[in-house]
Amino acid sequence: MSATMIKEFRLPDLGEGLTESEILSWKVAVGDTVTLNQVIAEVETAKAVVELPSPFAGVITALHEEPGTIVEVGKPIVSFEVADDGGASPAGAAPAGAATAAAGTAKREPNLVGYGAVVESSGRPARRARTFATPAVEPVRGPVVEPVRSETEPVDTDTAERPRSTPPVRKLAKDLGVELAAVAGTGAGGLITREDVQNFVGGGELSAPVRHLSAVSGSDSPTGLAPQGGREVRTPIKGVRKFTAAAMVASAFTAPHATEFLTVDVTPTMDLLAKLKTSRAFSGYKLTPLTMVAKAVLIALRRNPSLNSRWEEASQEIVQFNYVNLGIAAATPRGLTVPNIKDADTLSLLELSAALTGLTETARAGKTAPADLSGGTISITNIGVFGIDAGTPILNPGEAAILAMGAVRKMPWEFQDEVALRQVMTLSLSFDHRLVDGEQGSRFLADVGAILAEPGMVLTMV
Repeated sequence: MSATMIKEFRLPDLGEGLTESEILSWKVAVGDTVTLNQVIAEVETAKAVVELPSPFAGVITALHEEPGTIVEVGKPIVSFEVADDGGASPAGAAPAGAATAAAGTAKREPNLVGYGAVVESSGRPARRARTFATPAVEPVRGPVVEPVRSETEPVDTDTAERPRSTPPVRKLAKDLGVELAAVAGTGAGGLITREDVQNFVGGGELSAPVRHLSAVSGSDSPTGLAPQGGREVRTPIKGVRKFTAAAMVASAFTAPHATEFLTVDVTPTMDLLAKLKTSRAFSGYKLTPLTMVAKAVLIALRRNPSLNSRWEEASQEIVQFNYVNLGIAAATPRGLTVPNIKDADTLSLLELSAALTGLTETARAGKTAPADLSGGTISITNIGVFGIDAGTPILNPGEAAILAMGAVRKMPWEFQDEVALRQVMTLSLSFDHRLVDGEQGSRFLADVGAILAEPGMVLTMV
């Protein structure tokens, strides 16, 4: 019988300097046999949902974190029993219980998600060390990142900040909106158990500060649990929404925003769109008003390059891009994301249509890669799909401008010296006034409007 050894897989750096991820779901269970690069978990970073491939071929011996737990990069999340072939652990993995300091002596090779495990280098495998206690962490209020323990394992006795309980019980209490300070523990030494929390909720003992309530009767609970009565629902701020909130605050209070509006008769563009949809060349492609606006933006940028730039504070430079990575704001169940189409300025209308379709579908499925959420140079947000006419969009951090396209509405409009029913859209352009002067912003917006009002105007633009 060949010798085996236990190896731990630590949460890898998923790129973009992210320091933590939430375990959304496990695709394996203890006792399962897995192959190299088999997907073992789905995790959510501050930017996207990604799949974790297995760095080993072997048998799952332990899952160290439960779904819903936020885990710091470098913490062990799963253990494997693998054949002792004399190889060293790949990046992100370490022998069970190995000291962090010892692991830090080796050169770190990030295991990028989607590219599989790093090939193990030669070297003698580290001897399995005894497991030692995790260093104490100063208690903080809010979500707490801790190793998963069973309800019968020892817990911290520091009750100055929170009652005695285990991470699974604290998560249950958070999901139910229960304040643990109000629950009497029946476990050993006053430990609050799962049954204590459930009995507390079931007994109707929710006091004034303790709420898990639905704003609308019959609405879905964010945890998938039925509402237990009341009028509020509390959802932890994490993942994509937490990242977006921080980015928007930073953008709003760093870049001096200015917003301009232009209402345009887009009837000719809508007529062209209808013709293209019946064209054999566009058969099977999804053409929308967003496709036409995106193309108009890309054309207008050629004459107004200042809108495609970035203010670099560290070097005190304005960086103007000679390419366009076009960001498209996408509303997803996990929050707002702005993935971008790389080198969108090089794409034909047909290619742009295909790219937009793929981008939005991937974003709504929560599968956008972190690389696709960075490096944008200018963005579009389509508020028209919600029936909104205009707004003042906030810049995506690091970009000079964002265009909001409103709903296309049939309205009485001046046409050939008469009043006619025309299809009208309002465009809202926000820009960073450090980079873009009012004249430059106005000319860009006017060019976009001119193209949409008369697509043939493209022939006159250099």
